[in-house]
Amino acid sequence: MTAVRELADGKLLVDEPAPGVTRLTISNPAKRNALDHPILDAITATLGELAADADAGAGASEGVPGRCVIVTGSDGMFSAGYDIGEIPDEEFEERAQALVAHPFTEAIDALEAFPYPTLASLPGHTIGGGLELALACDMRVAREDIKLGMPPAKLGLVYSHTGLRRFIDAIGAARTRELFLLGRYIAAPTALAWGLVNRVVPAEQLDGETLTIAGELAGNAPLSQTGNKRVIAALLAARDGLAPAVEAQLIELRRASFASADMREGMKAFVEKRPARWQGR
Repeated sequence: MTAVRELADGKLLVDEPAPGVTRLTISNPAKRNALDHPILDAITATLGELAADADAGAGASEGVPGRCVIVTGSDGMFSAGYDIGEIPDEEFEERAQALVAHPFTEAIDALEAFPYPTLASLPGHTIGGGLELALACDMRVAREDIKLGMPPAKLGLVYSHTGLRRFIDAIGAARTRELFLLGRYIAAPTALAWGLVNRVVPAEQLDGETLTIAGELAGNAPLSQTGNKRVIAALLAARDGLAPAVEAQLIELRRASFASADMREGMKAFVEKRPARWQGR
């Protein structure tokens, strides 16, 4: 195991726990590992560096950092999603939308574009944007006693059409509707049955199972790994795209939700642990 590098003011830890395996650990425990600008920017930058390094070592048979990337969280939590709960009302629309539209999207895109396998290891609750971050990885292994969830319905948020497409691809339209329209948390065994995660293991086995899978991914033929990832991505992208006018309407729906009174109320109610008083505007 290599020394741990601290990025994003110590909120993203990077190490190499096994040959060819690089681990990114979200460490923002005071906010339940919520994702902020520095964390997301550090994820994007690190993935870019690892992709370049792995490509430079493409001829090596083993031990090249970044042949598999693990994304996980510290302190018994994966991530509670976007760090938008404490943004003042007068700045909410601009700052919340900026976080979600730019560094979050860039981190998701960097994960999906990473040429080698990525594995999310979920040691605790995985919520909202944290769940989408995990879903952007190629595989997911979860502790058996955790919860996963998508709370937009409880917050007054219209989720991005690209994010919803990612869930539909993974678990189908019916399960995506259940996840987003009810806004409830689901147990890890249910997530396994839905195809939202690939493995569910007891707490004491999570680290070992994660490293076993990561080691196997890192040890497989690199040309096969990168080639198969490209083929899968191309097949998923080959479906008919949205008409530009329709896509613009969906983007506007999402933007308007950030400006709504309901989203401000939803965020306050969530923080204060009370039922929201919706106004429909």
